[in-house]
Amino acid sequence: MHVRTPSRRPRTVALLSALLTGAALTACAGPAPAPAAPPAAASATAPSATRQPAATDAAAPTQVSIPSLKISSSLMRLGLNADGTVEVPPAEQGMTAGWYSGGSAPGAPGPAVLIGHNDTRFGRAVFHDLKDIRKGAEVLVRDSEGTSLRFTVTGKETVSKKTFPTERVYGTTKGSTLRLVTCDGAFDAEGHPVDNLIVYAELG
Repeated sequence: MHVRTPSRRPRTVALLSALLTGAALTACAGPAPAPAAPPAAASATAPSATRQPAATDAAAPTQVSIPSLKISSSLMRLGLNADGTVEVPPAEQGMTAGWYSGGSAPGAPGPAVLIGHNDTRFGRAVFHDLKDIRKGAEVLVRDSEGTSLRFTVTGKETVSKKTFPTERVYGTTKGSTLRLVTCDGAFDAEGHPVDNLIVYAELG
């Protein structure tokens, strides 16, 4: 699939805002009617050693884990759909989160965005319990070079998909930051959650 890669110049946020308007990173499916057995969780191992790399050390992330929530998953690459909206993991891979490769890599300056389903038609998904995360919790990310990075949660918010805070999620940050995005809230008439849950974290 051809993926358009947004520029990382100052116009990045404006471009992403236009691309995401109406899509608002819908990282989950509608309600699961009589779900079949959900896919098995990814057998990722929580990283053990951590360090703070220079920006030039950044590599594609391959695993994420949140020890306090017992979440552990491999990471797939996500790009843009043909209509310019951000891809989300396929429903049948609901227990696997993804990294938006058009943004920053974890460890590099700027926000790295990880997207995961809350639930799918197959049932419970990888970020089902993300709503329970607390300030100060650790989020561990391992990259393709074997480096493990420790991020600390600084806050979370639930927002309407109609007013997705593109600047807060994709806007320039001085250090390396992380955003975890999933769905939240009630369902609309078509069975889609109306809100997004966003978790903010910083390296270190």
